[in-house]
Amino acid sequence: MSGKRQRQNRSIRLEEIAKRCGVSVSTASRALNGTAGVRPELREAIISAARELNYAIPPAVAGRKVILAASSVAMVDYARNQFTYYVLDGLKERAAALGIEIVTRPVSTQQDETALLEEAGADETVVGCLFLSLDDAGILERTEAFEKPIVLVNGDDPLMRRSSVTPCNRSAGRLACTHLLGLGHRRILFLSHRGRRTIERRLEGWRDALTAAGVEDIDGMVVEVGDWLPEEAGNVIRKRLEEKGADFTAILAAGDALALGAAQTLIDAGYKVPEDISVCGMDDLPLAAFSAPPLTTMHIPMREIGSTALTLLLDDMAQAGLPRRVELACRLIERDSCAPLSRRQNVTGAADSI
Repeated sequence: MSGKRQRQNRSIRLEEIAKRCGVSVSTASRALNGTAGVRPELREAIISAARELNYAIPPAVAGRKVILAASSVAMVDYARNQFTYYVLDGLKERAAALGIEIVTRPVSTQQDETALLEEAGADETVVGCLFLSLDDAGILERTEAFEKPIVLVNGDDPLMRRSSVTPCNRSAGRLACTHLLGLGHRRILFLSHRGRRTIERRLEGWRDALTAAGVEDIDGMVVEVGDWLPEEAGNVIRKRLEEKGADFTAILAAGDALALGAAQTLIDAGYKVPEDISVCGMDDLPLAAFSAPPLTTMHIPMREIGSTALTLLLDDMAQAGLPRRVELACRLIERDSCAPLSRRQNVTGAADSI
């Protein structure tokens, strides 16, 4: 079979166009979508490369719309912890650069979902939809006949029916827990509000790190809270201390708000953070740097999640039928809320310095 025939029988990715032309993926995307900011001669070279590789060039998107379906979880987070705020900030910045209008639609019921899909399907100016923090498998089943691209933002589809963009939550959980293990901690409490798959991945990362380190005694070390609020975290930590004492030397929280609530409760109970008990969060919200003590946490690329989601959706316009899962790397931000295991802590992990 000739090279040309082989090329036609497989899908060409936007990254290949960018690599051939020696430009970034975003530049290649702008050139193919007809948006501003690309020199005419460079645009022509990119289009020529795309045609040579048999890449399906998407129609121009400037002046068109993308519907953002935001779940109740996302909207509550927008008002409280602002993870969603930064995701939307990155999305809107990318949309402005491309000349695309983002139309937000809150989704909380199946009727909302049906209305949204009908609106997006009937409106020729809508190029696709972004689903923000929508984990419900039902809505994905109901989009099977929807012909325009859909990208899941801060969520994923286990069956890979739709493309998605998330932080690499599992590796983030593992990196954070590995950091605590490196400081000598073995009794590491995992504090979380369970439910969403993205958060379950963080729990899996915690478990991966402990397993790799040979820590077997983890029964009862996962503590659940009812909501993503500091006071909820404080309540469960206070109850834990009353019932079992400090049977842990470190806390890894699935979100900064929970970590901050846990740290304050420990301090109120007479423990020193991090001298007696270390606390680590995830997200790296601005407040983390200004807490007392400043919070060690995993930096989640929130703005990049939003901008990457829109780029992926536009790329999917030319790659229909080839869903992809994009996971963005996270990194540890070391501050003052974690420290090596104190010699004043006994073998059970209970601090005996107070």
